[in-house]
Amino acid sequence: MTTVHTSAGPTWGTLAFDRLKVELKEFTRSREQMIFIFAFPLIFMVLFGSMLGGNVIEGTTVTFAQYFMAGMIATGIINTGFQSLALGIAIDRDADALKRIHGTPLPPTAYFTGKLAQVLLVSVIQITILIAVGVAFFEVSLPTEPATWGTFAWVFVLGTGASTTLGIAVSSLLRNAKAGSAILTPVILFLQFISGVFFVYTEIPAFLQRIAEVFPLKWLAQGMRSVFLPDDFKFAEARMSWEHGAMAAVLVAWFVVGLFVAVKTFRWQRADDN
Repeated sequence: MTTVHTSAGPTWGTLAFDRLKVELKEFTRSREQMIFIFAFPLIFMVLFGSMLGGNVIEGTTVTFAQYFMAGMIATGIINTGFQSLALGIAIDRDADALKRIHGTPLPPTAYFTGKLAQVLLVSVIQITILIAVGVAFFEVSLPTEPATWGTFAWVFVLGTGASTTLGIAVSSLLRNAKAGSAILTPVILFLQFISGVFFVYTEIPAFLQRIAEVFPLKWLAQGMRSVFLPDDFKFAEARMSWEHGAMAAVLVAWFVVGLFVAVKTFRWQRADDN
């Protein structure tokens, strides 16, 4: 009797990794996307760090550059995990790329894992560049205690998770990519201005602070300030505390909301595709 040997198919991990390589290749080929992701926060970091010298609040040792770097890291995570991801998926849907992917043996979980891994890698590179520029040109000081870097890790992971699930969810709520850009850009800019990214949070009108507290960006920015600013700066925050517990709760809540909406509404085809 002749024994027929059949080779095993690719594993889920192999498929997810292959999808990650595709996502990275597409990202590096898109000059516009790379400029938006890497240059946008860097340009604002250089502009505000150069134009505004001295300390951000009288009586503290925190410089404007130090304060802005924390905000730029937070907004970079939102831009990469939410806005860029939502528009990228919408563009793929408009071009019927999602429809073709859905027709292959690639598991949906492997596709989304590749997306998430790409967001994580790009965010790490983006943050590394921002920190390098801050240290090299604006004398930004970095934390030395492992516990502080531990705070950075969980804020980064929760913030990226919430941003990514929301980006996937919103991608299906947009009719098309062109409309999505017109809708999402003003929303993100508004949140940046009221969330302590461009201005000191406590100097923003109280009613705008209450609006910002509902959304992840405010908590991401505050979380990064708790990492890169001296611990005694918490007394200059709105509630004189870093509020790590509330921060984690809000980011987890948005992750769950984004995941729920994404599972319920995600579309592989265009809205007008029968």
